[in-house]
Amino acid sequence: MKVVKKTDEYVIFAKRNQRHAVKSIASGKLINGDDKAKILLEAGLIQPPKVKQPVAEAPAEEAAEAAE
Repeated sequence: MKVVKKTDEYVIFAKRNQRHAVKSIASGKLINGDDKAKILLEAGLIQPPKVKQPVAEAPAEEAAEAAE
């Protein structure tokens, strides 16, 4: 694994499979889950998920009224 970024609190590594690992310096353990995602977002290594637009239900209602 290659060191991508090192701070006072953690170290970010790049794995061979193009993913990242975050290791805490204080505890020496890997960080996972939401904490890892938050750190990687702050470092700019991953993009935030895109928010889907709600599907408009008005045309479906109009089609149901036309069928009656």
